[in-house]
Amino acid sequence: MFKNFIKIALRNLWKSKGYAFINIVGLSVAFCVSVFLFLTAYFALSYDSFHADKDRIYEPYFFSNDPEGVGRTASMPFPITPALKAEYPDIEAVARIVNGSDVVEYKGKYLDKNIKFTEPDFFKIFSFPFKQGSPQAALQDLSNIVITEHMAKAVFGEEDPMGKRIQLGLEESKKEYVVSGVLADFPENSSLQFDAFIRSENVGGYQQQKDQWDAFSHNIFLKLKPGVDKLAFEKKLKPFTAKYFAETLTKLKKKGAKPDERGDIYTLRLQKLEDIHFNREISGGKEGSLIYALMGIGIFILLIACINFINLSVARSFIRAREVGVRKSLGALKQQLFLQIWGEAGVICFLGFLTGIVLAILLLPAFNATFRAKLSLEYIFEPDKMAMLIALFLFVTLVAGGYPALQMSKFNAVEVLKGKVSLKKPGILRNSLIVAQFALSSLLICCTIIAVQQVDHLRKQPLGFQKEEVISIPVGSKVNGQTALRRMRNRLADDPNVVAITGTGVNLGLGLDRSSSRSSIGFTFKEREVETDWLHISYDYLKTLNIKLRDGREFNPAYPTDSMGRVIITESMAKAIGEKDPVGKFFQTDTAGIKHQIIGVVPDFNLYSSKTNIKPITMYLSHTDGIGYIFVRVTPQSLASSMEKLKSVWKEITPESEFMGSFLDENTNNWYKEEERLSQVFSLASSVAIILSCLGLFAVALIVMEQRTKEIGVRKVLGASIASLVFVLSKDFVKLVLIAILIATPAAWYFMQLWLDNYPYRIEISPLVFIGVGAAALLVAIATVSFQSIKAALMNPVKSLRSE
Repeated sequence: MFKNFIKIALRNLWKSKGYAFINIVGLSVAFCVSVFLFLTAYFALSYDSFHADKDRIYEPYFFSNDPEGVGRTASMPFPITPALKAEYPDIEAVARIVNGSDVVEYKGKYLDKNIKFTEPDFFKIFSFPFKQGSPQAALQDLSNIVITEHMAKAVFGEEDPMGKRIQLGLEESKKEYVVSGVLADFPENSSLQFDAFIRSENVGGYQQQKDQWDAFSHNIFLKLKPGVDKLAFEKKLKPFTAKYFAETLTKLKKKGAKPDERGDIYTLRLQKLEDIHFNREISGGKEGSLIYALMGIGIFILLIACINFINLSVARSFIRAREVGVRKSLGALKQQLFLQIWGEAGVICFLGFLTGIVLAILLLPAFNATFRAKLSLEYIFEPDKMAMLIALFLFVTLVAGGYPALQMSKFNAVEVLKGKVSLKKPGILRNSLIVAQFALSSLLICCTIIAVQQVDHLRKQPLGFQKEEVISIPVGSKVNGQTALRRMRNRLADDPNVVAITGTGVNLGLGLDRSSSRSSIGFTFKEREVETDWLHISYDYLKTLNIKLRDGREFNPAYPTDSMGRVIITESMAKAIGEKDPVGKFFQTDTAGIKHQIIGVVPDFNLYSSKTNIKPITMYLSHTDGIGYIFVRVTPQSLASSMEKLKSVWKEITPESEFMGSFLDENTNNWYKEEERLSQVFSLASSVAIILSCLGLFAVALIVMEQRTKEIGVRKVLGASIASLVFVLSKDFVKLVLIAILIATPAAWYFMQLWLDNYPYRIEISPLVFIGVGAAALLVAIATVSFQSIKAALMNPVKSLRSE
């Protein structure tokens, strides 16, 4: 019998090729897009889930209930790690993680690598497996280094790396290390990215900072012992904060700080490992709303495809009504009819599913490139992912095929053979499906337009400096930045196309090296808690970026003492320290540090993207600190030629280092790539959704024309014009689309307001967006329905009334 069901199903589908084609295309596109979106979201949500004890791993952070705004920071002082380990037996392991990068030298080979500083406890906390060596012995000595498999192959090739000696650093900072372990490469879904680990005692300035409780510079992670409750342990941390940070607590109270709902003004709290990847405030994580948007869009598209399938199946039920009646009169049972019709739906779903998977495989490289995803064919065909895809297939088959099959199996044989076919309250189902389709489509289109407008607004936001005509050159780790800057200045001193040259420790935007760094310092000044970005710059920084001085002067080679504690600050920094006339004033960042004298004040500018609030900036000059980037302002008429000239000069002065120059305006645009990807996702989804909705509307129009054939014939006989018939047949659909727009508009406004609230510089949503989308949706609906309406109105009324 099953074989017979399949044979009849295939014969019926071949007979109705148009119906089968529309359904298979709709389902395959929906399956393909949904597979991409669900797997991308699943991958992002799986970050750091591979660690064996992930539920016991936390990142401590400071919570501050400051009257000026709640603050959370994971930056820690060096002495806090041994203090926590000594005073809390509930902690199984705790380790610092200090970011760094360096040049690795081995037998004349130089490589830039991401070297992190940590302690032996790191390998007790995280489950990064060892390929060679052991966690217990890996970092027992200060000269030990643990490297990844990838770094081992890059540095040593086919040689056994264990026990080999390598050099880290340049010139006077060079130091030798011995390879004591090789780690398996970290998974793609790891928040921690690294090439190697060395002991934190090797950090520059460690001896000065190891006992300073007011110098915040790195993050730490800890693992609690089994059975220790997170909230209970956070309560135990309150006395610890009061003991070591009493001065900070006192100053906050003097400012008027009040305890929050948990009774805290300033304390240590713990962030779960699973939250790190999406926590932008504490960990600088990714935008989590993008992932949830992907999941929502995938569900929307799948729902629209299911709605289309139901509509087309119900449409065919009127065409196949007599077939069902004949089968029933010949003794077919309701269950047999249900299985037969559901079987046909299953065949269509299977073909759509199969085609969707093939499309996903073919389009996978393009998807990865467009959305910077890291999906692979192996990832898609892992057992748990295949189980998810099969579950998706069964769900769609059940929802989209089960309902029409159930309704058709209930047809009364006598009635259908007389030509009287009706479903119980078909209008409610049909109308609900139309409203749902167009509401979802309109919602996605509104979100797309608003997201595009926000990205454009961020790009046009004044940054406080002139980004045009400035070329940014990453120095890299193969050359000393100070040396490269000096050579560049000497080489281009007489070039008429070069306006100014400077150096800095932080790039503006994201250049070709895709690197970004941040150095912040927190300190107390006149009982005020101050946090500032600490920016290393060279001479002519303000001139190169066309930043005007508000007061004081810029760094000048005529003043040799400028590199000895002189700083230039922004207006918000002056406000933070409470000085209306700050030039000439002094401040200290820590009790053992030098006194910094303010020599100049400039307007606020965006050192980082306008997605975050501008922080106070303190700029200092140093002839020994590293220069990471060289900025060159050129004349407007020489942009292309200057880039080529700089490339040539760079090759002359630093032949061992690759030239990766890029224009600063391109770099600052890269700040908003994530928002661009979000708008691209919405654009793709809204396009697919509106196409599938039109297919569904086409199917519903077909149902209506089938049901109202005789009505149309009677109206034509009585003298109705084609225009009046089209109006009568279309007006009900227009009403439904209007209802859909009324539902979608407040939903889109609400969700996009929540998204926009994440940005300090944001647009105000214009009502014109919703008016435009509503008008477009109406036009599309009218155009889709009018095709069937005109076709029905042009039919010969004799044919439709012949059976009466």
